[in-house]
Amino acid sequence: MEKFFKLKEHGTKFSTEVVAGLTTFFTMAYIIVVNPSILSQSGMEWGAVFLATIISAIIGTLVMGLVANVPYAQAPGMGLNAFFVYTVCFGLGFSWQQALSMVFICGLVNILITVTKIRKFIIKAIPQGLQNAIGGGIGIFIAYIGLLNVGFVNFDAGVPGMSAINTPTLWLFLIGLVITVVLLVLKVKGAILIGIIVSTIIGIPMGLTSTADTISFADACKVLPTTLGVIFTGEGIPSLFNDLSKLPLILVTIFSFTLTDTFDTIGTFIGTGRRSGIFSAEDEKAMESSAGFKSKMDKALFADAIATSIGSIFGTSNTTTYVESAAGIGAGGRTGLTSVVVSICFAISAFLATFVSAIPSAATAPALVLVGVMMLAAFKEIDWTDLDDAIPAFFAGVFMALSYSITTGIATGFIFYGIVKLFKKEAKDVHPILWGSAVLFILNYVLLAIIG
Repeated sequence: MEKFFKLKEHGTKFSTEVVAGLTTFFTMAYIIVVNPSILSQSGMEWGAVFLATIISAIIGTLVMGLVANVPYAQAPGMGLNAFFVYTVCFGLGFSWQQALSMVFICGLVNILITVTKIRKFIIKAIPQGLQNAIGGGIGIFIAYIGLLNVGFVNFDAGVPGMSAINTPTLWLFLIGLVITVVLLVLKVKGAILIGIIVSTIIGIPMGLTSTADTISFADACKVLPTTLGVIFTGEGIPSLFNDLSKLPLILVTIFSFTLTDTFDTIGTFIGTGRRSGIFSAEDEKAMESSAGFKSKMDKALFADAIATSIGSIFGTSNTTTYVESAAGIGAGGRTGLTSVVVSICFAISAFLATFVSAIPSAATAPALVLVGVMMLAAFKEIDWTDLDDAIPAFFAGVFMALSYSITTGIATGFIFYGIVKLFKKEAKDVHPILWGSAVLFILNYVLLAIIG
């Protein structure tokens, strides 16, 4: 174990990695039942998507842990699954089989741009100021997710505000938040995981920790063939090219899938990996090599790239690196052993979904909020008194949460960074890849506006 994951070299130990893995899993376990609930609206079998979600998470996270040796977990992405159903299937009129086929092609594109080092070059092209903004922005974003998950923030009459503390969910959230804060300031080991467990137990008499009605493992296995490999049938990839008049629309959709998938991952890696030392200075030097996958970043990007295509084969939307991995990293996870633990938990959950789904969002939300607080330290490296730095940083960081999208935050940060440099007559200081990415983002928004 020590030899394979190099625990001492990374300043961690077995127990810390296990706790980190459990922490990450519990903060993202909701996807096991939420993803099939969303995708089944397109006509897919709930049980098939349930298993596809778990299988894709297991494979993607295992590759991340065993190949790249980094503590990141993968699963079908929220937002991307909604885009799959509400935009691609309902809005554009594609069948779920065709949508899965486009996800598969998106995965192939991701593999191509990873093998050709394009994704790595994008990361290297992002200036340090924007990287710090993205890191802090991920902190705000993940804290915001926690607050929204329990309804602490509401949008009554279209105006955001704090909800009245008059529901068991909000009371449990606040109790869990206080418990976790106390454990953290007292430097108790495993504070975040302990907070989740204690909150879950407290939720039992409050009626919040209760088993949900989910399909059995045997029944899920029976319906898995309805999605497994369907992209290779006549209803899948071949059907995309039956009507060539729809080809431009198909290409735009694949482009949107790819752009979002790519920059969600880049944002997560930059936001959580740099300050924690997961992607070290030595790793940065290894990235300079153009031959093979020598750095952890190279391997992590490749693991993320192949996960989407694998997931689509089984029957789920884009599989991506989860920002909730920050919870495990905040708990001390530094190696792929954390990811292996997450994978094992997902495998067990296939048989114990009823109990896993019993963990209330109010028990995991405090972990997300407090991990977000820890990540805000990246903002201190930004000179907020200098508008040249502050404007791009605001859009890359703060706007990420306001728009509820890592990709949108990065996109607007890139665009305004380019605008500032252009009118300061410093356009030559902007990396060509950054200019190219900004143009692609603008093109994407224009195309989405047209098809929307």
